[in-house]
Amino acid sequence: MDALYADLAAVGPYGVHPGHALITMVEPHPGHEYAYNRWYEDDHYIAGAMAMPWIFAGRRWVATRELQLLRYPERSAVARPVTAGCYLSTYWVTEGRYDAHMKWTVGINKRLHRDGRVYQGRTHVFTAFQDHAATVYRDGAAGPRDFHALDHPYAGLVLEVIDADGPEQRAELLEWLRTRRLPRRLAGSPAAMVTAFRPTPLPADRMAYVKQVEGVGTRLTLLWFLQEDPRDGWATHFADLGADVERSGLGRVELVAPFIPTVPGTDRYVAELR
Repeated sequence: MDALYADLAAVGPYGVHPGHALITMVEPHPGHEYAYNRWYEDDHYIAGAMAMPWIFAGRRWVATRELQLLRYPERSAVARPVTAGCYLSTYWVTEGRYDAHMKWTVGINKRLHRDGRVYQGRTHVFTAFQDHAATVYRDGAAGPRDFHALDHPYAGLVLEVIDADGPEQRAELLEWLRTRRLPRRLAGSPAAMVTAFRPTPLPADRMAYVKQVEGVGTRLTLLWFLQEDPRDGWATHFADLGADVERSGLGRVELVAPFIPTVPGTDRYVAELR
């Protein structure tokens, strides 16, 4: 069986572009915060993600209670309540390797579940594989590229989820974001780049605890990578992200949620989740 690896490596795409992403926001059940953090970081982050073929970068983020209380809108179509989902994990998948990766991830997660290595004291609030749609940079060609984003020591991240009224409107929304709204918003802000993704449906044989993806065909997921803590300058740069989308008539913001990076190997911030 091992001999097949050399054959597989010789064919198919193997570029560095993040053609796809796994973006997963999870809420540990009350009383399970420490145990969940250790399971995810010590086991699942590696065995359930980074050890898989074609995932080439990953990073975990956390929202303390102070950060959770900055989220909006209060009535979110993504998080109910809007404060749900204190951990966010983001992974880049090589462009053109989505189907191969999905076959592996379904197989390995069935094995992990069978072997008792899936933590049950958690709820998936927002979990989706997504196709890359656009990246917009604040500083043009200067600085890290999107394929560096999960390795570069960014100080914070803002997750923004926008829904359009339909697939045709989403294409128009994406073009407006890419050419007008994001360049204007990035100028002078602490965000070095924004990556935009379109969610894809999960396979029918996914694990039962992960609900099917909502908003396929109408939703866009934006990741704002920040060079400073999101609390610094929140009121100036991020507290009104929904306003210009609403004025455009092209969609509505369903979630704006700030995060900071976890510190691997520690339980830092766990005591600040509630």
